[in-house]
Amino acid sequence: MKMKQKLVAGAIALSAMAGFSVPAAHAEVSASVGAANMYYWRGFDLGGGDAQVWGDINVSAAGFYGGVWASSGDAAMGQEYDLYAGYGHEFGDFTVDVSLWSYNYPSSDDGVAPGDLTEAVIALGYGPVTATYYKNIASKFGDNSYTYATLAVELGKVTLKYGVHSQDDQGEGTLDEVAHIDATYAYNDKLSFTVGKIVDDGISKVGDEAKFVVAFSLPIE
Repeated sequence: MKMKQKLVAGAIALSAMAGFSVPAAHAEVSASVGAANMYYWRGFDLGGGDAQVWGDINVSAAGFYGGVWASSGDAAMGQEYDLYAGYGHEFGDFTVDVSLWSYNYPSSDDGVAPGDLTEAVIALGYGPVTATYYKNIASKFGDNSYTYATLAVELGKVTLKYGVHSQDDQGEGTLDEVAHIDATYAYNDKLSFTVGKIVDDGISKVGDEAKFVVAFSLPIE
């Protein structure tokens, strides 16, 4: 199975982690639900044209956070839930965030169980610029060579991001050196619009048509 179908991260949930960077004096619990016209993941539409519905529950305290993010819409692996935990902090204009993510697919024919697919993530920021690195550290599929890196800059309500997939093996259909660019406009904290495009398909010869994503989220209070 192609790596892009196995290592699915909650992009929307990851972007929400910035809210956990400020230490809190006591534990805070938050939850939200959302929908998008496609399951957009690191330059790809994982839902094969189908819409996505997702929800999450988060707990945070003193910079530490953890939670669960669940989603529909993955055409290859079916329904998904992700478990994550991490720590974020601000040092003046500098920010740092480290976390672990476990991706789980209960309806998959492969019988994926919790912990079968795990990524370590580190994000370093200075002002409006953030660099993030994702490393697959555990996979019962037998391939831990996948990495992903992004460089993003926030310009008011617009965020520009360049992302690069990398994989050590050179087999057919891998993600070796596949790159994409995204431009996201946040109309407000609930509604966003993203245009994404593959700009370098490496050796995998993936489709490079531009994708337009509309995402809407609501807090549960």
